[in-house]
Amino acid sequence: MKALIALFPLLLALPVQADWQLDPAQSQVRASITQLDGSAPQTHHHHVSNLQGDISPDGTLRLPLRLSQTDVLQRLGDLPPWVGLLTNTPLVTLVAQMPPERLDRLDMGEELVETLTFRVQTDRLTQKEAVPLRFTRVGLNEVRVTHAEPMALDGNALMANSTLRTVLSLLGYQQIDEHVPVTLNALLVNR
Repeated sequence: MKALIALFPLLLALPVQADWQLDPAQSQVRASITQLDGSAPQTHHHHVSNLQGDISPDGTLRLPLRLSQTDVLQRLGDLPPWVGLLTNTPLVTLVAQMPPERLDRLDMGEELVETLTFRVQTDRLTQKEAVPLRFTRVGLNEVRVTHAEPMALDGNALMANSTLRTVLSLLGYQQIDEHVPVTLNALLVNR
């Protein structure tokens, strides 16, 4: 019994590694794409929901994005069966570094603004993008993630990616505005 009591202070002194994961039910991205190839520019709103990713103990944040997470399938209706095979294949994976201990140290209601450099990885392309994010402790084991300032994707870069261009073409986009505003609202949960 004395040995167990002696171990207790040692256990408290050990660093606790968080297992932070996105809550898919409460994590999404919305984008507004302006179509330029019609008689007049038209803005359409799209979303990527059910975001799934985690922060490993070494601080690597991985966020794979799949066609099945987008509203593309709903908008296109019935598709050939072979398309179903591709819906769970990652279109792109976002990778960044975020030490989990920074999230662990946040007090209730406290915010942390951190600029994460995301590597966007596809089968043919890797590019980097700095994204300022706001992390807010909203519960004992919950941190809300939003953008810290207005965000936009480069429409030209989207159309330059062959996979994304194919998806956009399926939606009827041949030419889009170079400014694609994006809104992030996600929840990290310490499991």
